[in-house]
Amino acid sequence: MSVVATTPPQLAVRTVPLRDGRDLLEHLPGDAPLAWVHRGDGLVAWGEAARFTWPGDDTGDGTQRFTAAARWLAGVASATEVADEVDLPGSGMVAFGGFTFDGRSAGSTLVIPRIVVGRRADRSWLTTIGDRRGAHPGEILASCTPARPIGPLTWTEGSIPAAEWEAAVATAVRHIRAGEIAKVVLARDVYARAERDIDVRTLLRRLTRDYPGCYTFSVDGMVGATPELLIRREGDGIGSLVLAGTRPRGTTPAEDERLAAELTGSAKDLEEHEYAIDSLRAALAPLAATVETPDRPRLLRLPNVQHLASPARATLHPGVSTLDVVAALHPTAAVGGTPTAAAVELIRDLEAMDRGRYAGPVGWIDAQGNGEWGIALRCAHIAGARARLFAGCGIVAGSTPEAELAEADSKFQVMRHALTD
Repeated sequence: MSVVATTPPQLAVRTVPLRDGRDLLEHLPGDAPLAWVHRGDGLVAWGEAARFTWPGDDTGDGTQRFTAAARWLAGVASATEVADEVDLPGSGMVAFGGFTFDGRSAGSTLVIPRIVVGRRADRSWLTTIGDRRGAHPGEILASCTPARPIGPLTWTEGSIPAAEWEAAVATAVRHIRAGEIAKVVLARDVYARAERDIDVRTLLRRLTRDYPGCYTFSVDGMVGATPELLIRREGDGIGSLVLAGTRPRGTTPAEDERLAAELTGSAKDLEEHEYAIDSLRAALAPLAATVETPDRPRLLRLPNVQHLASPARATLHPGVSTLDVVAALHPTAAVGGTPTAAAVELIRDLEAMDRGRYAGPVGWIDAQGNGEWGIALRCAHIAGARARLFAGCGIVAGSTPEAELAEADSKFQVMRHALTD
């Protein structure tokens, strides 16, 4: 198995405080921006100093791409000279990454950019990454042009039409009721085409405006606003947010409360959520000294949907790497199913598409292992003038095809609105 990677002989990294009150996204040029933003804090970046790409065929236990990426990143870090005047998570050398949902798919990647601008609370910084000491990347001088509107769009069906997807849901329910599997998550895609290349910065600005509580990301063409935090790591401590169980928001306060009460009292959705919590506990048990989860989920309300949510915390054993944890947690029951192996096989049989990096881990990691990784949900893959949107639903014994199709349509709305001028 060959790994495609660009690695200069040595990188020279310098991080300095930045006294700049601009919004993070205002720093970005238009070409291939990288971003991870939450409530105004986070990281934006551009340029490329080094890249790791996994070619696919991860057919063993599904962790090879993570192990190879961690090994590559450690090798780059060991040959890197760092001058860091800020010393916060996200300063110094940073890589942005996205991993495919299925290990058999090509496209998992880590990118070390040339320029990074970061913000954490009231502190901002600038990181430059060059090929040698004293060399400043040319991209630092790039002018920041105004973000362009998207323009008219043409919409087309995705890999599987709605009626066929409903049939796939019905088939999944039969497997579940036969006792072959407890839960499976099935996804759909749709396509949009603009008249010219889509400016990712426009999507990022709309997503951060409309979904400030989500984690807005852009990594190698994958752009979205995910509510689901897979892992936040600082030192040996990690936090995670498990989401499973969904209703739309109501059009009136009374309808909103009715839908919330329906969700929190739904045996089907509570069952789906418990599968997700059990999956997280089982995955973290070999890696962590302690794992803490709440007794009952809380309600997380977003502008378009509301979820059952459970925050979790854990303390890792010494020597456990961040990508070890990401590999162990992926795929969660919230995006794959239960039991995992059987669910992934059923997804391959029923979805009629390659998810690529949809529902895979996306985020950033620094040289000390600090980082934030979410699940690539509420997102689209942008390639020139084309956008491929994704949405998925958790299928359990009580699922109905019509309700699941409506739920998927509600999840598409995040990126539909972001793409609409």
